[in-house]
Amino acid sequence: MGYDISYHPISEQQINAWYFDLLKYPEKLEELAGTYHLKGFYKTKYQDTLNAGRETSETDYFDKTHGFFIAVIQGFMDSYFYIRGAALSFSNNAHLNAYYRTWEEFIPPEYLTKKIQNRLIENYCSGVFIPPEYVIQLLEDYHNKAEIKTELDTLFSDGRISIFIKALQFAKERGLGLLEATEVVEPQPFDLHESKSYSDLFNCDQEGLQLYQATAFQQIKEVERQNSFPENEILHNLKVETVHVEPLTAEDDADPIKNKEKGFWLRLFGK
Repeated sequence: MGYDISYHPISEQQINAWYFDLLKYPEKLEELAGTYHLKGFYKTKYQDTLNAGRETSETDYFDKTHGFFIAVIQGFMDSYFYIRGAALSFSNNAHLNAYYRTWEEFIPPEYLTKKIQNRLIENYCSGVFIPPEYVIQLLEDYHNKAEIKTELDTLFSDGRISIFIKALQFAKERGLGLLEATEVVEPQPFDLHESKSYSDLFNCDQEGLQLYQATAFQQIKEVERQNSFPENEILHNLKVETVHVEPLTAEDDADPIKNKEKGFWLRLFGK
């Protein structure tokens, strides 16, 4: 299984206000939902994410529980950025470690589990966290330090660096940090309106998804060329698996919020 990476602009203060405070004080969800205009479908998903967080035990990996849930919740509130198969966690370059902050440095101690990696360890997991001041520094160093630019350009190859820089710039302009995660959103490149997300699809920046789709179609064409298949032979015989965050029922079809969710990719990409 590949990695569907996303980057989530968020500050330490927001992490506590949007997630850990609500684990302790569930009644605050109503006020927060009102402030950010979360209703119906998304408010329920937010509540479900918090409920999962409350079930986390001290023997769980922090990165696969609280860390992942924080990334999901950020996506209910604001934009996040998708990059297929490339992540800071995949780099062995020690120079990049200087830009990260560990969970142990700022998370309330009572929520820290016994297993914390502070990077991606598998699917459905949080990765590194870049605090606001190091978002600024990393952007500056990318443009001014050859070793940093080379590492990032190599890591985020094939056009993906522009999306990562876009995420950094978005965070910088808002005084936010940047949290890495995987499988918050899982695109279906051959039929994007059949993609799924544990967060809000509307808040996922489309550039990375379009790049993934274009790359997938290009790879299919290359396979056809190498095997002398007729053009679009593979695509015509490709079966797209239908996936949804929740099962669809007749009641769902009557729900305008869920219909809005189902048709998101269709309207966004004009397909």
